[in-house]
Amino acid sequence: MSDITREEAFELLRKYNQDPFHLQHALTVEAVMKWYAKELGYAAEATHWGIVGLLHDIDFELYPEEHCLKAPELLRKAGVGEDIIHSVVSHGYGITVGCGTTIEVEPEHEMEKVLFAADELTGLIWAAALMRPAKSTKDMELKSLKKKYKSKGFAAGCSREVIQRGADQLGWELEKLQTMTLEAMKACEDEINEACAAL
Repeated sequence: MSDITREEAFELLRKYNQDPFHLQHALTVEAVMKWYAKELGYAAEATHWGIVGLLHDIDFELYPEEHCLKAPELLRKAGVGEDIIHSVVSHGYGITVGCGTTIEVEPEHEMEKVLFAADELTGLIWAAALMRPAKSTKDMELKSLKKKYKSKGFAAGCSREVIQRGADQLGWELEKLQTMTLEAMKACEDEINEACAAL
């Protein structure tokens, strides 16, 4: 389904992203997207879901004020197909970027809705994990995550409004999204840590 291999996608990501935090986020979202693909009955498309997750913030490091606006240009230059470009841009749907433009590309496929919903939440979950003695998601319980989620001052950069909108687009209760994304991160944590260590 993808017209770019995972290796090519990772090279492309590295071309425009050097910050270890951004690379870790990309690898996290990739792993979480692959987990969701298998969980939701799209196992055959898991690599494609992962590549979309890996590339979703490709323009953020260099063009934070034009996030999701510069991505199509960077991806097209590398020969990436329009289906991946649509999916990448759609995770900014309805969000006004720095130059005052609102992204109008709507998430359509279930994969795009999952990306929209889980992207911000992975950041919040990881921030919560770093506050724990083990600095891990593995021993984190849902009630602990919900407490952090409700605390407006905690990980304030992770928009609760976007996360809620993502759950609504999927037709899920917020708790289902939180439960599944936390499970995904627990399942993928070792893989993500290994990938980050290899950077």
